[in-house]
Amino acid sequence: MDYRLLGNSGTSVSTLTLGTMTFGSEADEPTSHQILDTFVAAGGTLVDTADVYSGNESERIIGRWLAAHPTEAQQVVIATKGRFPQGDGPNDLGLSRRHLRVALDASLERLGVDHIDLYQMHAWDALTPIEETLRFLDDAVSAGKIGTYGFSNYLGYQVTKAVYEAKAHGWAPPVTLQPQYNLLVRDIEHEVVPACLDAGIGLLPWSPLAGGWLSGKYQRDEAPTGATRLGEDPQRGMEAWEARNADERTWTVLDAVSDVADAHGASRSQVALAWLLARPAVTSVILGARTVSQLEDNLGAADLVLTDDELRTLTDASAPRIDDYPYGTAGVAQRERRITGGR
Repeated sequence: MDYRLLGNSGTSVSTLTLGTMTFGSEADEPTSHQILDTFVAAGGTLVDTADVYSGNESERIIGRWLAAHPTEAQQVVIATKGRFPQGDGPNDLGLSRRHLRVALDASLERLGVDHIDLYQMHAWDALTPIEETLRFLDDAVSAGKIGTYGFSNYLGYQVTKAVYEAKAHGWAPPVTLQPQYNLLVRDIEHEVVPACLDAGIGLLPWSPLAGGWLSGKYQRDEAPTGATRLGEDPQRGMEAWEARNADERTWTVLDAVSDVADAHGASRSQVALAWLLARPAVTSVILGARTVSQLEDNLGAADLVLTDDELRTLTDASAPRIDDYPYGTAGVAQRERRITGGR
């Protein structure tokens, strides 16, 4: 396992993160604890959860594991999130000081800790002034309740706004962003990635296997069945079967992943994860396993090094669709200039 700094902080984390959205729903507590054991034994350190995962149960399961493994817990970097509803009242959600104070204290209690290493805003809140959110987070850092903070699912302008508001007031800066990012979903490269590179913010991509599509488990024009996410729910959100199956780009990308995997004797999942680990600004990739065997396969990506040609093949095959301006060739050509003799 390799390690990188957590964005622009001094905390080091493993390049693979254990995502725990499955804990308490798709993985029962004994299985969840086995997954944690396997991850930590492989050198993994960053464990990511959220207060809404499995109705708070994910945090509780992690908390009980931490209590039972005090030695291992010393090396674990805990990340959780707040923002989504924790009750039926109008102040039981959002990024207001009132809600975040309650949400943070509740997460600390469920996890059984007095300090969260990375506290993340789970989504943008258009109603709460960003200064209110950032001041709360700065206060939480000063109080020792959190070490650092970050965001999830923010747009490029939202990241930049937060960075410069924090800088203007002398508050602690954000260090990370969790976006959806994988070989099938690369739209963040237009605005979000440049914003994060500019601010020194590290990316923690979620859904790195595109809901299982990049693992090679689905076949063209064969509707999924059985105990897979799409087998159980073919219309599952952004991963829905019909739209991706009908998109020729999906199969172009999967063919490229298969070719590289075969050349290495690796799994498709490992190749997709290795490509993501090589992308600019990426600090650590979030693995969302619901079984120990899935996790063990994904952990193999830590040892897989793709050649420049292989990375280029995957990048070219998965190129996001763009119009010519401002993200196409003409727009990109104007992002740099010569001192003389050019435009």
